[in-house]
Amino acid sequence: MDSSKQQGWGRYQFFCENIGQICWKAFKGGGGLILCGWAVYVFFLVLSTHPCWQYSGCLPAGLLRGRINLLEKVINEEESATTGLEHIVFGIAGSAQKWRERKPFIELWWRPGQTRGFVWLDRPVNETDPQPPVRISEDTSRFNYTHPRGSRSAIRISRIVSESFRLGLPNVRWFVMGDDDTVFIPENLVRVLSKYDHRQMYYIGSNSESTEQNVVHSYGMAYGGGGFAISYPLAKALARVQDDCLVRYPDLYGSDQRVQACLAELGVPLTKEPGFHQFDIHGNLFGLLAAHPVAPLISLHHLDSVASVFPNMNRTAALRHLMKAAEVDPERLLQQSICYDRRRNWTVSVSWGYCVQILDKIELPRVLEYPLQTFLTWGNSARKSSFLFNTRTVARNPCERPTVVFLKDIIKTNLTHLVGTTYTKRAMDWVKMNCSWSPNDPESLQNIRVVSPKLQHDWTRAPRRQCCEVTSSDTHGMEIKIRNCANDETVFTPS
Repeated sequence: MDSSKQQGWGRYQFFCENIGQICWKAFKGGGGLILCGWAVYVFFLVLSTHPCWQYSGCLPAGLLRGRINLLEKVINEEESATTGLEHIVFGIAGSAQKWRERKPFIELWWRPGQTRGFVWLDRPVNETDPQPPVRISEDTSRFNYTHPRGSRSAIRISRIVSESFRLGLPNVRWFVMGDDDTVFIPENLVRVLSKYDHRQMYYIGSNSESTEQNVVHSYGMAYGGGGFAISYPLAKALARVQDDCLVRYPDLYGSDQRVQACLAELGVPLTKEPGFHQFDIHGNLFGLLAAHPVAPLISLHHLDSVASVFPNMNRTAALRHLMKAAEVDPERLLQQSICYDRRRNWTVSVSWGYCVQILDKIELPRVLEYPLQTFLTWGNSARKSSFLFNTRTVARNPCERPTVVFLKDIIKTNLTHLVGTTYTKRAMDWVKMNCSWSPNDPESLQNIRVVSPKLQHDWTRAPRRQCCEVTSSDTHGMEIKIRNCANDETVFTPS
């Protein structure tokens, strides 16, 4: 080999070794994809002008083509990998004033070392090693805010996704927004986002439960307290245009309105997922939690504005109790199953991981899917038309209300794929008193055991509520089995 060829071969080896190191480090760290691609592209241009490139027998050209094909394969595999928690960056809106008060809500679901993201505050707080990590939002004093009843912090909060994007974090597919009093179920969030192609522009969330709030703000908007997800390409576009966009909307009330306004200018509509819950309501969440839609529970919000989710427990302890069920079988949490005790003429409605209701009559599934209205709207309206869903009126006579038992414990079974939960009585606001019980009344029940397989539903397929059956019952207890329904099985079978 002559000296000129030896020099060319040496340059080729040098470039390949260095490009290989750059790309390997980039892929191990989950980032640097653009830098790696740029380096390969430049190298390709340089060698493609060399006469050797025109001949298939040229060793450097052949090796380079092979390395480029390998790189393309690695890139495609990386992009097609299933979305996981490591691909999500959370942006939690908070304030220094309420940080101590709201931090316990975040600690319920945040997993140090696994969950990525930041709590964005308006000023520093005295924290030596905060978890989750805290960042201070950029100054927004240059933007006008003219809404007469709102807070200009809405501008700061609306920019959290853009500021998170500009951090340049590696290996990000989704930016998820929430408030400091939002509780997420991370596994269910991952399952839902996995349905969507993160390489496209997606804006995913849900409306308020309150018709009034949607009329005032927007039906096309994801409510920020319930949380919403923005895909990486859309976050990139939003970060580029948002500051110019915000100038045009000084009169809007909230941060989520501003985000939606800018996304509307980009032409991206809201994709609705019913598992995000804004909970613009007052009172008791019981009715809603006992009749959840057939969809994974993703988030709960405004938890310091409603009663504790379990009776006789403070809010934080009650949520921690609920999260125990979420840790064992997150996809099944709050999923409703309906069955009947034919021998006693009872109706049973299970909200897994939360409660079991027993009615001393036969009630149709269509009715049981409607939440009992144990709550009022944000404006304290009690009208049924105030909500985006049908509700049932709570019977005035306590003796006509269902018997309710709440989650007590999660128990191990002999089979690893099965989960056992027990439910017991807790004092409620609607305690049945002075009722004349018959020997067949469900009020005598003290404990109920529910056995179910871990739910691993493919949520890209059509949703379907699972079936249940009463396998045994006596005066003080009952056992229920939850299972997949047969293809043509109906929940209600006339006797």
